[in-house]
Amino acid sequence: MSAETTRAAVRAYHRARFAGDVPAAAARLAEGFTFSSPLMTSDAEGHLAGLAGFLGVVAGVDVISELHGEDEATLVYDVRTTLPFGVQRTAEHFRLADGRITSITLIFDATPWHAVMAAR
Repeated sequence: MSAETTRAAVRAYHRARFAGDVPAAAARLAEGFTFSSPLMTSDAEGHLAGLAGFLGVVAGVDVISELHGEDEATLVYDVRTTLPFGVQRTAEHFRLADGRITSITLIFDATPWHAVMAAR
């Protein structure tokens, strides 16, 4: 796989996810996909099931940096939320095989999210 193939797959997934297009996002995930973040670990089904709730508090996303290799990529971006804490700086690391995403590791300070999750 080339860095360009990785870039195309990750950008397509990122656009679909933040547009709420679950079928398009799911099409970019490989069989056996895993997701981990400071708040949860899940498979593809669990990851995509939480998308609508998450997008309900997202006002926008501003990409700061993209790094793409042959089988991995990292995005750094700000998620503008409608929550009192406002902007959440996030790093997201992707692993890919055969043009599909095999895993995502999301890295962010989860401290402000604990109160949000406890209230739900």
